[in-house]
Amino acid sequence: MQKKYSHKVSGTISFENAKANRRTATEAEDILWNVLRGRKFLNLKFRRQHPINSYIADFYCFELNIVIEVDGKYHQEQEQMKYDQERTKELEATSIKVLRLTNEDVHNIDAALAKIKLFIGGLKVPSPLGEG
Repeated sequence: MQKKYSHKVSGTISFENAKANRRTATEAEDILWNVLRGRKFLNLKFRRQHPINSYIADFYCFELNIVIEVDGKYHQEQEQMKYDQERTKELEATSIKVLRLTNEDVHNIDAALAKIKLFIGGLKVPSPLGEG
């Protein structure tokens, strides 16, 4: 299922929108969530469809202050690409780092997890596993 919607929200309605987004998750989001949920990945806690500022992030890890976005084909459209770039700039202005994966990336889950590990490894934060 492909969904196209603006993640931009305001006020308390953001939690209602986030809840609705969880009910209409894409196949790729479900695949990634099954790996990230319950601290199964690097013992990190991820939240799914989590409101941040005026947006709803696909996946958010408070411990590392990172967002993982899973992008469908419509993210390749010019207007959506511009919106995504602006959104990333706004989030990064608040020290949140953003990793964008495509649906195709997630369908090869081992490669997607390798990209996430590489992304996390490039951050200047203490290791969640106490390894450095």
